[in-house]
Amino acid sequence: MQSALYVGLSAQVALEKRLQTIANNVANVNTAAFRTDVVKFETVLSKAGANPVAFSSPGDNIISREQGNITESGNPLDVAVVGQGWIAFAGPNGTVYTRDGRLQIGANGDLQTVNGFPVVDSGGAQITLDPNGGPISIARSGAITQDNNEIGTIGLFSIPADANLERYGNSGVTPDRPASAIADFSRDGFKQGYVEGSGANPMMELTKLIAASRAFDGTNSMIEGTESSLQNAIRTLGEPGK
Repeated sequence: MQSALYVGLSAQVALEKRLQTIANNVANVNTAAFRTDVVKFETVLSKAGANPVAFSSPGDNIISREQGNITESGNPLDVAVVGQGWIAFAGPNGTVYTRDGRLQIGANGDLQTVNGFPVVDSGGAQITLDPNGGPISIARSGAITQDNNEIGTIGLFSIPADANLERYGNSGVTPDRPASAIADFSRDGFKQGYVEGSGANPMMELTKLIAASRAFDGTNSMIEGTESSLQNAIRTLGEPGK
């Protein structure tokens, strides 16, 4: 009977983390190129006598690679990534990867992310443009042309499918395995004047939120029922003659 209490409590801990994750996804449904968090749950096995008991672990957060919808912005400095590639920028503690292609030109001419971090090419070098150099054209390969001169190329990188991702800000990630530059643009590339939206589907996330809330309430009812049965058993056993 006590095992049921522990199993229920472990389920509540897991569901609480799930609720927090879903709430964060819902809060970022309008964040450009946001990648949703999903929770990977595992079962921890224990033995109580001859009967196996399964406990739920709190779960590990995993960043999904599900892409958001691409919409036209009309801004020539906006680029959406087509395929599975990532844009790289120089973060405070190393290279960070993102699919948020809302770019800008800094006061010194550096091509930057919307948050002011320098965008780099395939070799990790920063890209410098002329703020007064006229219209900018960005090819599928990331090649930047200004005043009929090619002045740099935005790097496009592939992150290994089995790499674990750590979130940086809202739309950036840092992998635990090295990313490699993409040279074949038949499947991957850039689309100028477009922006990728959030990977969070508001209706889907709200549905998950309702389901997780109901599961949490159901687990709570189960724990209360188990506690009540345990208390009744103790009272009965404590009566004279029992």
